[in-house]
Amino acid sequence: MTAPADDDVDQEAMMAEWENAMGDDGGDDDGGGGGGGDDQDDLAAEWEAMMSGGDSGGGGGGGSSDSGAGQSTRVLNQDEIDSLLGFDDEHDDGGEKSGIQAILNSALVSYERLPMLEVVFDRLVRLMSTSLRNFTSDNVEVSLDNIASIRFGDYLNSIPLPAMLSVFKAEEWDNYGLITVDSSLIYSIVDVLLGGRRGTAAMRIEGRPYTTIERSLVERMVHVMLSDLSAAFEPLSPVTFRFDRLETNPRFATISRPSNAAIVIRLRIDMEDRGGRLEMLLPYATLEPVRELLLQMFMGEKFGRDSIWETHLAEELWLTNVELEAVLDQLTMKLSDVFALKVGSQLMLSTTPSSKVFLRCGDVQLYNGSMGRRGDQIAVKIEDRLIKSEED
Repeated sequence: MTAPADDDVDQEAMMAEWENAMGDDGGDDDGGGGGGGDDQDDLAAEWEAMMSGGDSGGGGGGGSSDSGAGQSTRVLNQDEIDSLLGFDDEHDDGGEKSGIQAILNSALVSYERLPMLEVVFDRLVRLMSTSLRNFTSDNVEVSLDNIASIRFGDYLNSIPLPAMLSVFKAEEWDNYGLITVDSSLIYSIVDVLLGGRRGTAAMRIEGRPYTTIERSLVERMVHVMLSDLSAAFEPLSPVTFRFDRLETNPRFATISRPSNAAIVIRLRIDMEDRGGRLEMLLPYATLEPVRELLLQMFMGEKFGRDSIWETHLAEELWLTNVELEAVLDQLTMKLSDVFALKVGSQLMLSTTPSSKVFLRCGDVQLYNGSMGRRGDQIAVKIEDRLIKSEED
């Protein structure tokens, strides 16, 4: 119970020492012709108020509670809270997420990397550069921006309108893909194909739907791209990409569930001072038939396949002993008749000495033949093979 009294004594002694120091300084200031005594008195009064506040806050407990009450809790400002949650506006321009949003995105869009897919689309870029030059009779440069994984619903919501969405089908894989052509590329292709002068930017007319000519020209360009995409996949797996339909509303181009994973390939097409962006979306369900091939690090990888072990295993299989059964006849009986059998009961078979005998291994019938005798043992002469070999 003496701790508060000791604290008061210490505080009073500290205050007296501080006032003396302030008095000395004030005398010096006055002697030097200055007027700083009022400032020192204000500072001393502020110090005294702080000491009294500390005594009142810690009067109800011991020394540990006094020290805890004297420390102020640090409060985060709004910028620090936004940075912690991942809502920092400075890093929203195409940068990676941070904080809690990064944790959520990594949990929801965490898909495996397909190394061979990068090789396929590098080949696609080279093919499209040549084919689009022949298609437009102009100098066309195609570049690959990036390959990313995204949820299908998020991709549809991120498409900048107006745009044209081309739905195509992979015939051999029995699934669909999507090609998105932005408005800049649409007007550039129309301008180039209809004889627009070089050096002038394509004119954009907003507030109207795409005309039949524009849709027809974009559809022709999509046919060229799908042909190149089929050629790009040819060394890996033969597949035919067939044009299905052209849409301007993303709602009508839904080819997968919104939560399903997909791969987006962003391409940049430049025709001197004209051009635009092209995005190709392939759901993971579409790529599932060739997933094992796309996981390869290089073309022709065999995933740890050991031909020496396969040859040894095949040779050992030929030395395996199997058990053959000679079946004379089969009967179908009631369960009550089976339970009625006893020692001395006779089973009447419908076979004769010239009837065929079947040889089987397990449940598989292999041969048939006739039963005879060789020496003191019963023998079966094989006359026909029931399972044809690969040679036959």
